[in-house]
Amino acid sequence: MKNLSGKTLFITGASRGIGLAIATRAARDGANIVVAAKSAVANPKLPGTIYTAAAEIEAAGGQALPLRVDIRSEESVITAVSEAAARFGGIDILVNNASAIWLRGTAETPMKRYDLMHQVNARGTFLCSQACLPYLRKAENPHILTLSPPLCLDPKWFGPHVAYTMAKYGMSLCTLGMAEEFRDDGIAVNALWPRTLIATDALNMIPGVDTDSARKPEIVADAAYAILTTPSRELTGKFLIDDDVLRAGGVVDFDRYSISPGHPLLPDLFLD
Repeated sequence: MKNLSGKTLFITGASRGIGLAIATRAARDGANIVVAAKSAVANPKLPGTIYTAAAEIEAAGGQALPLRVDIRSEESVITAVSEAAARFGGIDILVNNASAIWLRGTAETPMKRYDLMHQVNARGTFLCSQACLPYLRKAENPHILTLSPPLCLDPKWFGPHVAYTMAKYGMSLCTLGMAEEFRDDGIAVNALWPRTLIATDALNMIPGVDTDSARKPEIVADAAYAILTTPSRELTGKFLIDDDVLRAGGVVDFDRYSISPGHPLLPDLFLD
């Protein structure tokens, strides 16, 4: 595929950050974007709603369908997927971007927070993939792309925040299993993870994080675009890193993605 013109992308958590960056990149081709997120009312701590995201997507050249979706709810997801398919005639791509984070140890993790992470991250990814599956099977170049890390059982990634790691790895396990399960259907199932911290509003809420050590969400969006425009039968079951994807495509200048070019970058979690 050369571009995403006319393709329909169902993107969870697309009201801001990486999800919105992926959406606007696809919109530049004239793609249809389903903004599936919970934020329908502005929050001063986390700017951006499904409606402001839809406006940005349409300004970039795409069509947008803002839907208030709680991916913890089976009914909410099934209804949204049905509405999206009815509006655009199907679904070509699912981007599992929505995620919950809590970087604390066992004693400091309330069960409410534990449940939230597992319901959003692992269960939400499974549920959205399951709900989109009938439409993906009919698509010309179907992709599921999940924003989750390569699987690594080094204890250092579990000790400081075992609950978060379990929930995030649940998304990666969906990638591993579904890539094999849907291989004969020609549905590409891959994971994408950033090499460095990414400057998002969510990152800004974590105390002590220096955003000068981060890259812009656009680096993940450009990598996602490269993956989603690849023939689905040629790329599946991979755990991909954003700058590796872009470097393979000929990108050599990564300073343009840095918040502060020349400033040392901090690696993201789960990467050595």
